[in-house]
Amino acid sequence: MSILPPRLSLPVEAVLPDLSTALARGPNAVLIAPPGAGKTTRVPLALLDAPWLGGQRLLMLEPRRMAARAAARFMAATLGEPVGETVGYRVRLDSAVGPRTRIEVVTEGILTRRLQDDPALEGVGAVLFDEFHERALQADLGLALCLDAQGALRPDLRLLVMSATLEGAAVARLLGDAPVIESAGRQHPVTIHHHPAPAPGLDGLARAVAARVRAALADEPTGDVLAFLPGEREIRAVAAALEPLPGARVRPLYGALPADRQDAALRPDPGGARRVVLATAIAETSLTIDGVRIVVDAGLARVPRFDPGRGLTRLDTVPASQASADQRAGRAGRLGPGVCHRLWPQAAHGARPPFSRPELLEADLAPLVLELAAWGVADPAALAWLDPPPAGAWAAARDLLHGLGALDAAGRVTAHGRALVRLPLHPRLAHMVVTGVDRGLGGLAADIAALLSERDPLRGAPGGRDADLRHRLDLLAGRRPADRTQAGAVPRIRAAARQIRRLAGGRDGATPAADTDPGALLALAYPDRIARRRAGPQAGRFQLSGGRGVTLDPADPLAAADWLAVADLSDRPGAEARVRLAAPLEAAEVMAGRIAALETADEIAWSAREAAVLARRRTRLGALLLTETPLPDPDPAAVTAALLDGVRQMGLAALPWTPAAARWCARVRFLAHVDGPQAGWPDLSDAALLATLEHWLAPYVAGLNRRAHLERLDLRAALSALLPWERARDLEARAPSHLTVPTGSRLALDYDDPEGPALAVRVQELFGLDVHPTLASGRVPVVLRLLSPARRPVQITRDLPGFWRGAWAEVRKEMKGRYPKHPWPADPTTAPPTTRTKAAARRDTG
Repeated sequence: MSILPPRLSLPVEAVLPDLSTALARGPNAVLIAPPGAGKTTRVPLALLDAPWLGGQRLLMLEPRRMAARAAARFMAATLGEPVGETVGYRVRLDSAVGPRTRIEVVTEGILTRRLQDDPALEGVGAVLFDEFHERALQADLGLALCLDAQGALRPDLRLLVMSATLEGAAVARLLGDAPVIESAGRQHPVTIHHHPAPAPGLDGLARAVAARVRAALADEPTGDVLAFLPGEREIRAVAAALEPLPGARVRPLYGALPADRQDAALRPDPGGARRVVLATAIAETSLTIDGVRIVVDAGLARVPRFDPGRGLTRLDTVPASQASADQRAGRAGRLGPGVCHRLWPQAAHGARPPFSRPELLEADLAPLVLELAAWGVADPAALAWLDPPPAGAWAAARDLLHGLGALDAAGRVTAHGRALVRLPLHPRLAHMVVTGVDRGLGGLAADIAALLSERDPLRGAPGGRDADLRHRLDLLAGRRPADRTQAGAVPRIRAAARQIRRLAGGRDGATPAADTDPGALLALAYPDRIARRRAGPQAGRFQLSGGRGVTLDPADPLAAADWLAVADLSDRPGAEARVRLAAPLEAAEVMAGRIAALETADEIAWSAREAAVLARRRTRLGALLLTETPLPDPDPAAVTAALLDGVRQMGLAALPWTPAAARWCARVRFLAHVDGPQAGWPDLSDAALLATLEHWLAPYVAGLNRRAHLERLDLRAALSALLPWERARDLEARAPSHLTVPTGSRLALDYDDPEGPALAVRVQELFGLDVHPTLASGRVPVVLRLLSPARRPVQITRDLPGFWRGAWAEVRKEMKGRYPKHPWPADPTTAPPTTRTKAAARRDTG
């Protein structure tokens, strides 16, 4: 927004006639106006007298509370009125709206709440979405709901999207090909200097920013400094590194600051001293800080990243986008020529992302899914989005809300879910408060919800801070003294708790007793974060009911607790998350199922460790196994199914593959290959056999429950059941296991040979045979591996008659030399088959 004196003309005023005409002709429009154009404060006032508005109210959505209050105050001052007359605002825990208010600046879900209570937005003629380029989740949600309401209930409702850097064409298409009006900005030249990146770590960043601020104050004789930092922690570190700073005042500026300290950062110093404003991204576009001519940009942004698989949101510090860097640099040129110092090399600038990712694509979607369910939408595709919600985060949110009882199995909102929607809290905390009221613990639940919704009052406390939620509750109840840094936070948290109690229908003034246990209430909000201490000598290691391992500082008193309800985690990529806020739980209460519902089930499953089927009755809290007892009489069918699962895990090698079973499979595979897939022979590949264990193996393993028991299995019989009687007869006829040779010997065929079924036979046993043996009804010749009397290879042939006529003469000479006692006839086709020597044959005939 702009806080320039009202008498000055602003660039946006040049396009106000075009904007008025566009909204008179159609319901939607897009306004692209760079920072300094005055869109935030001039456009709402200019639209007040529009005929199509007809005296109705105008709502303007701001992405931040500080900007919403400042915009309302400036517009009210322009009209010479106090806030709450023609112009007012509504933000969380604060509002200034009266019966004559025509312009309401709202934020933080206020618009969504208004739409849920009154989908037609009676008495509202237009909704303006300011700073839409920031792509806040609430802005995307609010626009989707407004478009839905406009299409179904309020075709006369005007929607205006205002942005500084957004590509207007995409938004215009979303708004039904709405006209795009572009305004010039008021931007003076800004000289940009790039510097080496700071040393790693908080200290390195603080030293680099402080040094650059000091240098800028020395180089530039006039003007205030605006330094951009990713968060409160970095702001505090830089402020400490700047002490002392003669001739200048250091002013922090971030969302969790009390309103009076925010206002002090925005106003010129009463004594005329130069200011050094240390700000988060809150100062990028929404606020103009009068007097700033110097920007120092650390080049970092803190963004929430939700991991649906872990159910956790972590704050990642990432390089600010190029668009954000341009916005930040532009703050130095709003009131005159300025200078911007960037703490990254110019060569690295092009590697930064062009734009910041929309919050919708990174955030926990549980609040959005619940809002849409209350709106009557179970599928996000039913609404219009610039970017649709990610499927993984959407599914995770639905699962959570179903577990909280807010949604039914079809994704429709329940009566309990509607009660949650009415509270300005994350659904987890709203569930805790609503259930707490029902249990007569509404005051404690409201205090916990307020503490978890605001900045931790013990953050930065002397001597560090422990993770015990009870110490925060003591501070809130006055049972623990507050130091100077906490004195400002405590009243704000108390006010939030009172508002939550009022909205939830609890007693406003209720104060929890000192001995009231908050852990059970906290577990209502985070049933997936009930933690049990792991066994072992190392303190502070826990496992969550959701499955993850987490850690707590071993020196923290809670590290020795057996059970915790965990409210806040510091997620660390590649490592276990660190517990930041928790409350202890009574083990007896957990084990009795009074903290969270327990699941008791008979589990019959294969144990790879035991190599056996284990039948147990197990009681679990999520992923935590609480008790386990053997089942005396498990279901036989379930045992068989578990054993088959074990076979799948171990592989077919776990079965007793006798040579007969292996040869039988090879014979079937041979005919399946020869006849082709249309012949209908069963698939005996490993994958197919494993996939059909229930069909062919199950009947033969009834009563077995260990791997060792499989040795009893008649695998050949089990496999044979795959063939009906007719097929089995065909197998024996066309692919027999043995062939009978002229001597009468019954010899086994080898079906594993890749060259074809083979028969190893002494050549003498084939004397008298002038027809080559075949398989598969004569289609496949047997590979004859001809052997000497000593069973050494002599020849391989697929044409026995051809061998007799050709190569036999040379083989005969060699055999006569090596085995002279054996008969080697010149014409083997007429000689009797034999396995004996000539002398033995004469004795038999003599």
